[in-house]
Amino acid sequence: MAVNSVPETLQELRDLVVAYAKQETIDPLRNLGRFVGFGLGAVTLFCIGTLFLAMSLLRGLQTLTGDVFVGFWSWVPYLIVALALVGVGAAVVPRIGKGGLGTTVDPSPRKAS
Repeated sequence: MAVNSVPETLQELRDLVVAYAKQETIDPLRNLGRFVGFGLGAVTLFCIGTLFLAMSLLRGLQTLTGDVFVGFWSWVPYLIVALALVGVGAAVVPRIGKGGLGTTVDPSPRKAS
């Protein structure tokens, strides 16, 4: 068994520490960037889809209801769409922060004991 000299041992120790630091910092940051990127993409697509659905609901209420929402009542479709958007927001907001990078969400809430 060969015995390494002190400079060789220190160089090996330095290489191990640098490799460990890269493994524990750079790789998680890459994964976090991927996680944030997919999250921002999903939020963007969700917002665009919600906007299109809200506009189609408004257009449908304005055209398919005939003479129900005319004159003084022309503001009611806007109120209905606004309430629908508030409902969607109320359903989505509690889900924010229910997971994270590398975690799974348990669908059954547990009571603290």
